Amino acid sequence: MNILQNTKENIDWEGTSWIVKQFSHPEMTIRLATSFSGIGAIEYALKRLGLNTKIVFAGDINENCKKSYFANYDITEERWHTDIHNFDAKPYKGKVDLFVGGAPCQAFSIVGDQLGFEDTRGTLFREFARVVKECQPKVFIFENVQGLLKHDQGRTWEVVYNTFREYCGYDVHYQLLNARDYGIPQTRERLYCIGFRKKTNFKYPAPIPLKYRMYDFLEDYIESPYYVEKRGAKILSQNEERRKIIIEDEECEKFNDFIFQIADVEDKYYLSEKVAKYVLCEGTKTFKTPIKTDLDIARPLLQTMHKMHRAGVDNYVTYNKKKGINGLRKLTPRECLRLMGFKDDFKIVVSNTSAYMEAGNSIVVDVLIAILKQMDITKYGINEE
Repeated sequence: MNILQNTKENIDWEGTSWIVKQFSHPEMTIRLATSFSGIGAIEYALKRLGLNTKIVFAGDINENCKKSYFANYDITEERWHTDIHNFDAKPYKGKVDLFVGGAPCQAFSIVGDQLGFEDTRGTLFREFARVVKECQPKVFIFENVQGLLKHDQGRTWEVVYNTFREYCGYDVHYQLLNARDYGIPQTRERLYCIGFRKKTNFKYPAPIPLKYRMYDFLEDYIESPYYVEKRGAKILSQNEERRKIIIEDEECEKFNDFIFQIADVEDKYYLSEKVAKYVLCEGTKTFKTPIKTDLDIARPLLQTMHKMHRAGVDNYVTYNKKKGINGLRKLTPRECLRLMGFKDDFKIVVSNTSAYMEAGNSIVVDVLIAILKQMDITKYGINEE
């Protein structure tokens, strides 16, 4: 096969849509493990799906990510690793159903002509693959930037692919998926590589029509068709019947849908006159006029949003015309989390700077939900009764 093959043939266009698929064994417990865990996108995906989850181990080198993770998930110190280089996963062999991570791959270096595991020494991907080899999960998901596929004319990806297949011994599938095709109004294309311990006839979930705009995810925006005045909230659901139930039943929490409460956005998020004029200036060699704000589909969220001010890179909105220059403001950390698929029950326990970084580095929860439903992750769980 062509190692760079990434076509529509990998998508399940003919089968039942993942939106309506039901889990075959919803009573099962998923024994989950993660490295480069960040703020726990896969953990949150399983939570939104209402599945029983047991965190076997997790880890991240960033101390603020650890604070966020411990505030939101059931984890103890002995199950947490900080530096993956020092983490021994062998004691967990046979105890992990799903292992997920997105190791940074900027440091890839191809050595010689041998495209095997030893060619990736010194990189964080090598450590991710080692953990797969040691704990042997039933399924792993490796997420990364789209550029990994074509880096060094495809040789880098060939190393990764062959490492998972030959060194780890897994049936490997991969595909680029964009968040805007799975319910989230953000243009964020990422590589999703999935490995199965046993040969599996797997195809990726098909895209669904995008119903929402970026504005539907804003804290203070009420001109949305999904705004329900009597609830003082926006209720976003892929299923209209479910939406009606949620509107009528204020205690309803059984559905995997968004309920966004309306709240005022603090003045500190609005740009000063000087900064607003800079953001809206005619541009540079990279960003030509007209520079667009108020997009329907957000640009990819960046981990550096707290300090970047270019409308050609960031997402700016002008809903509240009473503040600042034309009300121009940046997204809040809560809005960024929403645009990554985290509902408002996710606790923010770090500074705004760290919260922006954590959102920008995360995996889009809704894409993971689509993948988990498509593969029927409950088939890989255990019955702990």
